[in-house]
Amino acid sequence: SLLVNAAGQPRKEKVRLPSSLQGRKPNSIPHKKIEDPVAGKVNISSLATTKQHLSGFHLIPPRVTFGVLKEGCTYAATVILKNVGINFSRFRVKQPPPHTGLSVIYTPGPVAGLQVELEIEIFAMVIGGEGTDGPEEISHDIEILTETETLLLPVKANIL
Repeated sequence: SLLVNAAGQPRKEKVRLPSSLQGRKPNSIPHKKIEDPVAGKVNISSLATTKQHLSGFHLIPPRVTFGVLKEGCTYAATVILKNVGINFSRFRVKQPPPHTGLSVIYTPGPVAGLQVELEIEIFAMVIGGEGTDGPEEISHDIEILTETETLLLPVKANIL
């Protein structure tokens, strides 16, 4: 129960449910509803009572923050793209522009009930040139195009 803790005593503060259980997906743009004649509708009693749509992907973690980086070095972080649907789905990543220093390394193809690792690499470079004082902030949303929506993965870094 959400009203009592593990010891059976009433909770002092409200339990925050993760966004995946609430049915919300932050940082995504849904595509227009298109009927897929190949994918059949699943009529199972356990699925008939759920309210959330059983397709799509979740990003773990939902954002990447590199922190303070040294100019001229390459850094990497791994993000998991998890298929939370009941059918296999395809995706592709729109590579960021070269001036950001970002690139995404992944293996394209269907994701059937599993997960795929995306490696986010950043080459730390300052675009402004000589006259900048302090760190320069890089911020970019990487677009991951799926069959049903476009996921946005925010990436931030400060370059010294």
